[in-house]
Amino acid sequence: MTALRTPDERFQNLPGYAFAPHYLENLPSAQGLRLHYLDEGPADAAVTALCLHGNPSWSYLYRHMIPVFAAAGLRVVAPDLIGFGRSDKPAAEAWHQFDRHRQVLLEFVDQLDLQNVLLVCQDWGGLLGLTLPPALPMRFTRLLVMNTTLGTGEVTEGFRQWRAYSNSQPDMAVGKLLARGKPDMTPAEAAAYDAPYPDAAFKAALRRFPNMVPDGADAPGAAVSREAAAFWRQQWQGESFMAVGMKDPVLGPAAMAALRETIRGCPPPMEIAEGGHFVQEWGAPIARAALAHFKLG
Repeated sequence: MTALRTPDERFQNLPGYAFAPHYLENLPSAQGLRLHYLDEGPADAAVTALCLHGNPSWSYLYRHMIPVFAAAGLRVVAPDLIGFGRSDKPAAEAWHQFDRHRQVLLEFVDQLDLQNVLLVCQDWGGLLGLTLPPALPMRFTRLLVMNTTLGTGEVTEGFRQWRAYSNSQPDMAVGKLLARGKPDMTPAEAAAYDAPYPDAAFKAALRRFPNMVPDGADAPGAAVSREAAAFWRQQWQGESFMAVGMKDPVLGPAAMAALRETIRGCPPPMEIAEGGHFVQEWGAPIARAALAHFKLG
């Protein structure tokens, strides 16, 4: 298997991202690939925030939330999915499969022995992340969910349009895409979203992920996502907090209202009026509100 590794110098002096890198290379389902993660706050904290990003972002997306969680005494762990950020990047799009990425995350949580976990997720961080607590129910106690869904096999016309656009962009301009949703993003911040991807060869995951969303009842990932929906509806015993970027055209208010109905005991959401799909760009007030809700602040 051919894999690419982004040179370290591309991650130097990124605004708001002065976090030390950590790596795992022994996750069985990663097949020898190196997975990068951030690990901030006290290692012996009572609560760990597990922050999962989506496509085409990476852990840089959580730079506004990590300091808030760490200052409140939480351990904050934010991995880069294989193919994203500082993690290794398989050259072949076919390497990327729903079940493989899910299994990598399960092994990651087990390897770090994360306990009393606050799951923080958005986009693919939710598509994958929301399937983890059903498999590891004793590890997860809280949920902060933002602009995401469960991949049960049904997709909207808005998503089909996004997928068609993505498929027309084999060399996706990531920074430009993120900046489009947040007009006050600085050029340096936008460039940081491009940092992991020197050229199109590094973007196999970005091209593949929209086509991995389960589209049909028998699609890979659909069954486990339906099982997860049943878990959240019937068995979830933890606390939940939802924040919604109201300007998200694909996974905005309607999609999140449907997801809220699936999550047992989920209160009305925090609405970020100016927030788009990548609502973590407004992450500091979301993190503070979630901590207050969970009485962790």
